[in-house]
Amino acid sequence: MSKTTPFDRRITKYAYSDPTQIYKDIGTSPQGLTSEEVESMREKFGANCFAGRKNDTFFYRLRRAFINPFNVILFTLGIISLVMDVLLASDFSKNTSTAFIILSMTFISGSIRLIQELRAKNAAQQLNRLIHENIMVKRAGERVEIPAENLVIGDVVLLSAGNRVPADIRLTQVSDLYISQAAITGESAIVEKSSRTLDDDNHKTLMQFDNLAFMATTVISGKGEGVVIAVGKNTLYGNFAKPDTENKKSFQHGANSIAWVMLRFMAVLIPFVFILLVITKGQWLQSFVFSLSIAVGLMPEMLPMVITACLAKGSLLMGRKQTIIKDIDAMQGFGSMDVLCMDKTGTLTNEGILLEYYMDVLGNESNEVLDLAFLNSSYHSGVRNPIDHAIRSCQTMPLHQNHFATLLASYQKEDEIPFDYSRKIVSTLVNAPDGNNYMIMKGDIDHIISRCSHIAYRGDVFTMENVRESVSSVVDEMLQDGMKVIAVAQKNMGHQTQISPNDEQNMILIGYLAFFDAPKKTAKTSIDSLKRLKVTPKILTGDQTDVAISICRRVGICANVVLTGAQLNEMTDDELRIEVERIHVFTELAPGQKVRLVSALEQNGHTVGFLGDGINDIPALCEANVGISVDTAVDAAKDAADVVLLQKDLGVLEQGILEGRKTFTNMLKYIKITASSNFGNILSIICASAFLPFLPMTALQLLLLNLLYDVLCIILPWDNVDEEETLSPREWSGKTLGQFMLSFGPISSLFDIVTFLFLYFVLCPMLCGGVTYLQLTDPALRIQYEAIFHTGWFLESMWTQVLILHFLRTRKIPFLQSRPSFYVMFTTLVGIVIFTSITFTKAAGLFGLIALPHWYFGFLMGIALLYMLMTTIVKAFYQKKYQGLI
Repeated sequence: MSKTTPFDRRITKYAYSDPTQIYKDIGTSPQGLTSEEVESMREKFGANCFAGRKNDTFFYRLRRAFINPFNVILFTLGIISLVMDVLLASDFSKNTSTAFIILSMTFISGSIRLIQELRAKNAAQQLNRLIHENIMVKRAGERVEIPAENLVIGDVVLLSAGNRVPADIRLTQVSDLYISQAAITGESAIVEKSSRTLDDDNHKTLMQFDNLAFMATTVISGKGEGVVIAVGKNTLYGNFAKPDTENKKSFQHGANSIAWVMLRFMAVLIPFVFILLVITKGQWLQSFVFSLSIAVGLMPEMLPMVITACLAKGSLLMGRKQTIIKDIDAMQGFGSMDVLCMDKTGTLTNEGILLEYYMDVLGNESNEVLDLAFLNSSYHSGVRNPIDHAIRSCQTMPLHQNHFATLLASYQKEDEIPFDYSRKIVSTLVNAPDGNNYMIMKGDIDHIISRCSHIAYRGDVFTMENVRESVSSVVDEMLQDGMKVIAVAQKNMGHQTQISPNDEQNMILIGYLAFFDAPKKTAKTSIDSLKRLKVTPKILTGDQTDVAISICRRVGICANVVLTGAQLNEMTDDELRIEVERIHVFTELAPGQKVRLVSALEQNGHTVGFLGDGINDIPALCEANVGISVDTAVDAAKDAADVVLLQKDLGVLEQGILEGRKTFTNMLKYIKITASSNFGNILSIICASAFLPFLPMTALQLLLLNLLYDVLCIILPWDNVDEEETLSPREWSGKTLGQFMLSFGPISSLFDIVTFLFLYFVLCPMLCGGVTYLQLTDPALRIQYEAIFHTGWFLESMWTQVLILHFLRTRKIPFLQSRPSFYVMFTTLVGIVIFTSITFTKAAGLFGLIALPHWYFGFLMGIALLYMLMTTIVKAFYQKKYQGLI
């Protein structure tokens, strides 16, 4: 037995209550509310509006922009540095540079992210067309027009064609009232509404209560009057629209994973370096400060800023490609998405349908059938549906305009019986040139045949015998192909000028019309592109199985096995998690079942995107890792989505996935390469600290080295990305970060040690009197010795760090098989020149650096070349072992 909510019970109560009882229960009347009663109702039941989403508020976005694992780590290190280098340091040794740089980077990266998110929010708000239109109501017996948001429970609302229903309403009077509930159900069917009080025999589901009109649905034709029974978040619309969920944290989880890898390295290295320095140097405070600088050196200071720049750039590029990224973290979701769930209507198919065949009872092409159907569709004044539009579009066919214009001029309408969903047919009475009136009927095959006693074939009329078998032989194959087939019948009414449902008997079956829900021209290409990108498309639709299978087969989605909503209900969660992997088409689904499917895929480890545009899609949009909607979607669906497409086209999605993966790859380049390079520097420092009589590099120099390198890396969001890196989803986590650091970091340390040996035993003695550091007695020479050593390693470390960026940014041979972008090439080369030049300026003294002889740079070139060669060899082994690089 299905569970009922308080909302269900309250709405059901009003559906089964007489209007008089409802007026009494709510405290209103058929004449509407007075001004005093309106204010009382608003205070008692609330206003007709929705509470703002948390992630649409400035303070929520401010918190998310500045509070993340990377910023927290850097902020903590900045505060520690501020305490150690400023508050506890002597006046002579006070240095605010470290703290200032770290805290500045944190502030700048957070500000960039905040600006981008606010820009995305403003763009999304421009799409918001939530109910701000005026509506006609009765108040104190007078008709007045008020903004829909001013409605309260108890208001008497007057509806007419074109209105969007502004609240949940119990209808009390109707006149041919037809309402489209597509915004809530996702189905294109239009429902005729009534004002009758339901009895027990009528109870089905809320959406089948024909005496209720729900918020966000649209009046197609007719008029109605009713009393407001729910407003704002208490409506069916409001119950669906609960977009704040806690499951969309894939970006946060990945960031936490990477942060924890860095913290684990720090937890091991900081105590180790501290103890080592205390043992070898004996200076507790200096050792503690330097061990903290190790933590700063290991953590890429620009990490939040580079990540933010990557995400912001990707978001801006998508904005130029008809896509609004409401949540900047959704760019990462695009990069790691490996399953895309979507409906077929409007995504794989066009919004309308096409008339494919018009045929007689034996399946031969018949212009008579088309002419009769055209007259019926042209003359009935009820609800127009896609079938009518497809039939009427025939008059635009070449060489047919005059024929259909003459047909309309020759046959004049006399009367009609509008379409309704119980009869599933529509009848029109037309006056023919022969003076007789003919009733033309079209609609559902079974309902038409049940009203026919004869069939017509090539001008002759025959009694119906075994007609169902004949019908099956003609239409079954088309039905299996997913076509929509209807029947056409007529009857000579003589001079009768009015018709009623009682006249819809003893009809003559003329033939059939077959309609095709045509796939978009780009659908198959887009599906193939998604598969090439290793994104598995899965269809989650409320449509019938045969129709879905036909469309899926035409566009290349495997539909050999299909799971219906009824079958899904019989499955346990464990069974569903198995079946959801091998089945790609799910039909006849309710909104809750879509959520269950998305959840099952996520539990299996997939990153799931969901493309939806109706109220019924909101739960699944919220459940998915990436919720995707379209500009034409209902407002609550757009509000719940992370991404809004300005075109409902999978081609736009394909571009989003590619851009997401490029963004993702460039973020990983920075994180992995910088972390491994920093780790190599730390290992070098540990080795050098154990044997050198002085620190191999000061804390300020280490910070400056990382800062200069990070400044160059800010250009990485504009780097080229190899096509191979975009052909499969990327995982955003720290799983491979540790192995990358341990594989490539020690290579840097190896060449650092070679440089240490050269500097300590060759270069420094040559420039300081031909003796080693321990043999020096002059303090000035010792300071010069240290400055030469620091400068030599500073330059070697900077050169190798920048050059290795080019070798580890691609799986291929750099410069030959994979070229960096012009911006990356220019920035890195200019950066090396400028930062090397610093050592020849007066500014070098501020950082304890000194000018070195020019021949030293020949040594640097040799070290750099050997380093590149060794890195290339290790890279080949790494890729062979781990089947990837970045």
